[in-house]
Amino acid sequence: MTIPNLITIARLVIVPFVIVMIMQGRWETAFVLFVLAGLSDAADGFIARHFDMRSEFGAYLDPIADKALLVSIYVTLAVTGTIPGWVAIAVVSRDAMIVGAVLLSWVMHRPVAIKPIWVSKLNTGAQIAFAAFVLGASAFGIEVSDPVRTAMMGVVAALTVASAGAYLGGWLRHMTG
Repeated sequence: MTIPNLITIARLVIVPFVIVMIMQGRWETAFVLFVLAGLSDAADGFIARHFDMRSEFGAYLDPIADKALLVSIYVTLAVTGTIPGWVAIAVVSRDAMIVGAVLLSWVMHRPVAIKPIWVSKLNTGAQIAFAAFVLGASAFGIEVSDPVRTAMMGVVAALTVASAGAYLGGWLRHMTG
C-alpha cells in the first residue's frame, strides 16, 4: 500500500461526509471537504509521479474516487434542488455509458483501454469547477445571476455530451475494427 493509494482511499471516505453535509445544508463544511478532496487528488498524483509510487491499484482506484465524488455531489445537488436534475442526469449518464461500454467490451473478450482525452479533461475540469462554484456560492451566500448559472451549466452539459460522444466513437471503432 503506497502513500498515494492511502490518500485516494481517504478521498473515497470523504465522499459520504460531503453528501451528508449537503443534505443537512451545511454548505461551508461541504465546500471545505470538497476542496480537501480536490487537493488530495492533486497530492496523490504528484506523490505517485515524483516519488515513483505509481501502482496498478492506484491507476484504477484514483478515477473511481474522482467519479464517486463528482457523481455523488451532482446527484445530491439535484436531489436538494440546488441544481436542475437534467445536469446530474447528463453527468451520471456519461459515466454510466463509459462503464457499461468497458464492461461490455470485457464480456465480449475485446477489452478496451480507456485513456483520458483532451475533451474529457476539459469536461472533468468544468464539472469540478461548477460543483465548487455551486458549493462555494451556497457556503458564502453569494447570489449568482441566472444567465451566469445557465451559461456554466451549458458548458458542463456541452462538454459532458462531447466527451461521451468522443468515448463512444472510440469504443465503437475498437469494437467493430
